[in-house]
Amino acid sequence: MKKLFAIAVLSVLVFSSFSLTNNAALLGSWMLEKDQLQHVLLFTNKHYSYTIYDLKGKKFHHTEVGTYSHTNSKLETILEFNSTDPGVMGKQTTINAAASNKELTIDWPVADSKWTRIDNGGGALNATWRITGREQGGKMNTIQKSARKTIKIMTGGRFQWAAINTATGEFFGTGGGTYTFTDGRYTENIEFFSRDSSRVGMSLNFEGKVEGNDWHHRGKSSKGDPIYEIWSKED
Repeated sequence: MKKLFAIAVLSVLVFSSFSLTNNAALLGSWMLEKDQLQHVLLFTNKHYSYTIYDLKGKKFHHTEVGTYSHTNSKLETILEFNSTDPGVMGKQTTINAAASNKELTIDWPVADSKWTRIDNGGGALNATWRITGREQGGKMNTIQKSARKTIKIMTGGRFQWAAINTATGEFFGTGGGTYTFTDGRYTENIEFFSRDSSRVGMSLNFEGKVEGNDWHHRGKSSKGDPIYEIWSKED
């Protein structure tokens, strides 16, 4: 009995380690340039985002976000929203995806596409975050958890925020690009913005700190309005 129990425990540990290793292989951000468009994939522990935009032309084309698992070179995704087609919310897809340190071969946007790694994840902000607090009139107001939410997907050097409703599939806007977070200073460099292309190329600077599962940042929005927000980890 003890021997059987030990084998069962070992099997669980091996399976868990194998699953983690496969998910860890995708962590970070990847880029593919095709037809003069930038295709970017971001992976945190649980979520992914896929975005297409024209950096030079300052034009946003498409984004989608969902959850994923990666096992035996198969990527399984479940859509939380799709900016082009809200009707596919909840769709489950399985595609081929094999990653090395520098390259990702994946059937996205077409079979056997070769993507280049941009970063390996890591850092204090590498996670999916949901806004949970915003200061108004000198008072921090709690934003209750609901299907309508604003999230931020952060890898080691790239970010993307999206305002969505996971119950209806509605998409309200998104933006993203690169970021740095050093010595309490958080800086965003905007590469795409679905609501206003004039924001592309802007850099926004904030004071930032991570306390447990909460990320505080204070500064000015892309409109120049003062903001103080709290974001909490989703994964």
